[in-house]
Amino acid sequence: MNCTPRLRRARGFTLIELLVVIAIISVLVS
Repeated sequence: MNCTPRLRRARGFTLIELLVVIAIISVLVS
Protein backbone atom coordinates (compact mmCIF):
# COMPACT_ATOMS: atom_id res chain seq x y z
CA MET A 1 0.00 0.00 0.00
CA ASN A 2 1.49 3.32 -1.07
CA CYS A 3 0.86 6.62 0.73
CA THR A 4 0.11 8.41 -2.56
CA PRO A 5 -3.61 7.45 -2.73
CA ARG A 6 -4.03 8.34 0.94
CA LEU A 7 -2.62 11.83 0.35
CA ARG A 8 -5.00 12.38 -2.57
CA ARG A 9 -8.00 11.27 -0.51
CA ALA A 10 -6.81 13.31 2.48
CA ARG A 11 -6.92 16.47 0.35
CA GLY A 12 -10.50 15.82 -0.73
CA PHE A 13 -11.63 15.05 2.81
CA THR A 14 -9.81 18.14 4.09
CA LEU A 15 -11.95 20.43 1.95
CA ILE A 16 -15.15 18.70 3.05
CA GLU A 17 -14.10 18.79 6.71
CA LEU A 18 -13.28 22.51 6.42
CA LEU A 19 -16.77 23.22 5.07
CA VAL A 20 -18.35 21.17 7.87
CA VAL A 21 -16.28 22.92 10.54
CA ILE A 22 -17.18 26.34 9.13
CA ALA A 23 -20.88 25.39 9.11
CA ILE A 24 -20.72 24.22 12.75
CA ILE A 25 -18.91 27.40 13.80
CA SER A 26 -21.53 29.51 12.01
CA VAL A 27 -24.33 27.75 13.91
CA LEU A 28 -22.49 28.13 17.22
CA VAL A 29 -21.85 31.83 16.59
CA SER A 30 -25.49 32.49 15.64
